[in-house]
Amino acid sequence: MMYLQSTIVVDEYAQKARRGIRCQLLGVPALFNLEVQGGSMSIVFRGCGQSCGKTAAACGGKPVTISDSDQLPALADLAGSALALWDVPKDAGLRLINLSENATYLVEAAGGYRSVLRLHRQGYHSRRAIECELAWMTALDRDGGVATPRPLTGRDGALIQSHGTSTLAPRHLVMFEWLEGAEPDPNDELIEPFRQLGGIAARAHRHVTNWQLPNGFERLVWDDASIFGPSPNWGDWRDGPGVGARVREVLEAAETLVRDRLAAYGRGVARYGLIHADMRLANLLIDGGDTRLIDFDDCGFGWFMYDFAAGISFMEEHPQVPALREAWLDGYRSVRPLDREDEVEIDSFIMLRRMALLGWTGSHSGTDLARSQAPHFAAGTARLAEAYLARFD
Repeated sequence: MMYLQSTIVVDEYAQKARRGIRCQLLGVPALFNLEVQGGSMSIVFRGCGQSCGKTAAACGGKPVTISDSDQLPALADLAGSALALWDVPKDAGLRLINLSENATYLVEAAGGYRSVLRLHRQGYHSRRAIECELAWMTALDRDGGVATPRPLTGRDGALIQSHGTSTLAPRHLVMFEWLEGAEPDPNDELIEPFRQLGGIAARAHRHVTNWQLPNGFERLVWDDASIFGPSPNWGDWRDGPGVGARVREVLEAAETLVRDRLAAYGRGVARYGLIHADMRLANLLIDGGDTRLIDFDDCGFGWFMYDFAAGISFMEEHPQVPALREAWLDGYRSVRPLDREDEVEIDSFIMLRRMALLGWTGSHSGTDLARSQAPHFAAGTARLAEAYLARFD
């Protein structure tokens, strides 16, 4: 097994205490420690160079998290210097608008110019996978009746650019046109937006069942194996914050039931295919009476009804959810038929998604969203699991 060692000194983070975090700077899971000395912080990588799927604890370290939030100045420098790869105004500036799997920036300039720059996290998607995402977005906008943000070509005519700096290895970048609208809040009136979202999901699913995938199509898979298996996309839910013995016991039972029910439900072409996989509020724009869907970065193969479960991410216990479910289904049925099994199994997809998010809060604990969810998310997941188990007992 190959091990990696490197040191980077970052003065701006000297105030942060030493701690273990999960690093994807090198495109593979790696452990590193933060050493504070003389007003500077050394980031010393001591991690496995193989994507073996082991947790940090299995390699002798502590459970760790993704590091992009700890290198925001370096990411901003990379994004700023990359602007020259596109035909943007010379006075254009950047403002961070989201940090999750990727760092996303609003590009602004005098005269009202706006676009969105997405700086991809290393090791999450290959260049080919990003090409496939953009291909589906373009096809949906052209043929599927789903408006999507238009990717902008760089000066070299390519939609995907690659750029690095002296402190960060090259990353993939994509720039999109700016779309007007505001992200909704869980406490907003969301019935009509969710009815529209159900219709959007149905049109996307209808398009997929008739679309010829490009050769070598490559995207993530969002099924029980990719969430519960030995190498989960977002990390093992058992490593999530607050997962003690009682929570683990309940969630183990829920995992078994989800696996059993989805095996029986099956993967027929009317139920399973290419999905957006992240239709949560953060990826919706409300503009007047219109709901728009953005950020196809997690699109991949999964069950169609998983898209509803993703839509209520981080708000599964909100009192508005039952009404949102009915509105989403109403909008979906107006475009594409559903059978009784599809609707019943939504509860399994909610559980599947919630446990994926529990893993995400552990593997992304450096993000503001994960930190805000950490104190209560495991307990809430256990409550949902108990209700799920009781329903199908």
